[in-house]
Amino acid sequence: MTALMLGLLLFFSTHSTRIFAEDNRAQYIAHYGLAKWKLAYSLASAIGLGLIVWGYGSARLDPLVLWPPPLWTRQLAAVLTLPAFVLIAAAYVPGTRLRAKLGHPMVLGVQLWALAHLLANGTLADLLLFGCFLVWAIASFFAARRRDRAPGVVRG
Repeated sequence: MTALMLGLLLFFSTHSTRIFAEDNRAQYIAHYGLAKWKLAYSLASAIGLGLIVWGYGSARLDPLVLWPPPLWTRQLAAVLTLPAFVLIAAAYVPGTRLRAKLGHPMVLGVQLWALAHLLANGTLADLLLFGCFLVWAIASFFAARRRDRAPGVVRG
């Protein structure tokens, strides 16, 4: 569980700089350059992701069950995951209507994916993993929309 928590902390500390520390991010990039920022960001994210995978896998060996999810939530998760993947893919396809209308379909897809998995799983590791992704995706979406409004970006 420790590796999972450390991985989540490392992964989301890098992925949350645009949410909580936009000025610090800009200062780092101005001082060290974009290439060094991307290298540091990628390295920290990869280590965090590795710790998440390892920690989650270890936690599943001896799970702490918080609630028994109803069987139908597994089917619901499968149904919700399909549009989640469509939203995530729409973030990388230029000129799509989804991207134009929603603005940030990837974080909306992550929200849907995390919610689906929270509904279908009831262990502490699931709550930590998918709960963190859900909270981050909600915060990221609102921060991105706030950044869009600042220079007057119009979606749709």
